[in-house]
Amino acid sequence: MRGASSRRAAPWLWLAALLIVAWLLWPRSPGVEAPAIRTAPAAGAADPGPAPSPPVADASPAPSADTGTMAGLPAEARRTVRLIHSGGPFPHAQDGSVFGNREGHLPRQPRGWYREYTVETPGLRHRGARRIVTGGDPPQAWYYTDDHYETFRRFDPGAPRP
Repeated sequence: MRGASSRRAAPWLWLAALLIVAWLLWPRSPGVEAPAIRTAPAAGAADPGPAPSPPVADASPAPSADTGTMAGLPAEARRTVRLIHSGGPFPHAQDGSVFGNREGHLPRQPRGWYREYTVETPGLRHRGARRIVTGGDPPQAWYYTDDHYETFRRFDPGAPRP
């Protein structure tokens, strides 16, 4: 009787192993890393230390290529800057809300220092990924992102226009 129950358990072990292998080999979405698997060093070999971390983008915001201007920003960003300078009205309820900087891509500041504003994307029926994030009140720091907060470009909007 004991031999029969061990034969029934074996397919479950194979199924569990198959599921684990399938999970490890399943294609991931871009930006999602598979878990790192580290093997023990061979006998007598030196321990290579911790596995290398994947490259991380520089967290400090890079200044624009032509420092001090809005050159290179889309026309919709210039319209958003004018709205920010004039205090609105803004097209989206979220505009002017606190940006938490949870990713830590911008310099650390107290909560509430950063505000976010939508930069319209022609052809989209939703807010899209483009934003302007300002720091301070009135804004002292200005950042543009076109990839939903993954990277930022610092810029200077200049003096408000009448």
